[in-house]
Amino acid sequence: MSFSPFDHPFLSGLLGDGEIAGYLSAEADIRAILSFESALARAQAGIGVIPTEAANRISIECIRLNPNVEQLGAAVARDSVVVPELVKQLREAVGGSAATHVHFGATSQDAIDTSLMLRLQTIVQIFADRTAEVVDFLHGLERRFGDCLLMGKTRMQAAIPIHVSDRLRSWRDPLERSLKSLEHLEFPIQFGGAAGSLDKLGEHGAAIRAALAKELGLADIRQWQSQRDPVVAIGHYLSLLTGALGKIGQDIALMAQASGEGEISLEGGGTSSAMAHKQNPVAAETLVALARFNAVQVSGLHQSLVHEQERSGAAWTLEWLILPHMVMATAASLRLSMQMLASIKSMGTTDLP
Repeated sequence: MSFSPFDHPFLSGLLGDGEIAGYLSAEADIRAILSFESALARAQAGIGVIPTEAANRISIECIRLNPNVEQLGAAVARDSVVVPELVKQLREAVGGSAATHVHFGATSQDAIDTSLMLRLQTIVQIFADRTAEVVDFLHGLERRFGDCLLMGKTRMQAAIPIHVSDRLRSWRDPLERSLKSLEHLEFPIQFGGAAGSLDKLGEHGAAIRAALAKELGLADIRQWQSQRDPVVAIGHYLSLLTGALGKIGQDIALMAQASGEGEISLEGGGTSSAMAHKQNPVAAETLVALARFNAVQVSGLHQSLVHEQERSGAAWTLEWLILPHMVMATAASLRLSMQMLASIKSMGTTDLP
């Protein structure tokens, strides 16, 4: 049984997203950690820090390994992180002298943060593709209804007539800015070793980090284990995106409220157990709720910037509690946005009273 609405047996029908949930699963996390371990061994072998034969053996076992999840859970209860037990199981699988080269010079945070960035990079690209679809759909609505009229509303009171295109552009522009902002969003490798100084690798540390970043397709920046702005920047992007979608949802819910006035006509809608005539704007309402949810969560994520000294268990754990839910809220928002926009049959009128 799940207490999270994003994978709840029936609430997930509204708030879930199977595609994105897969990237946040324990299996995906473990596979990404093992990708880090494999790439680390190859990068170190390429510079001559460990034998090539050992790196090959480690890479093979990273693919083959089917970890004992029950033992991983028990170990996390003790260690708070999965990596020590996972590395132990990997070393047992590698065996022989090659086992001593597994995870050499790295620490748990290197593997966990890199796993996160590998998966977030893919997730954010999916979000970008979905956002582009929403933008394209809004362009389509403008071609269909853009010349029609609406009564502009300021402070929720009638103001002056506007065109439907004016409102559609107010929905679309923030989404286009969101896509543009991705040019400045980084997904960096994490590789700092025990205290961020890569002490075991000496003069080879920076070169191994660069090779590791290239191998995994991540940005090469110096360790950021106690500098959490890369994570917070991603959370900020998610909140801006859901906020933009929430504004669309709020406007459509208010337009649907003016039934019979020609503002908007929607197909379908949620039913009521008490009132058979109702067509509730469920998608629009949910977009508002998800936008407000992420706005609250991003403030909590900013708390993780207060990361004491070289590593914080408390601030790090806070990220694990908050960020996955922000990701799932964003996934649901994008899915519901397309569902909602596709339900629009008409917008505006050719003549205002």
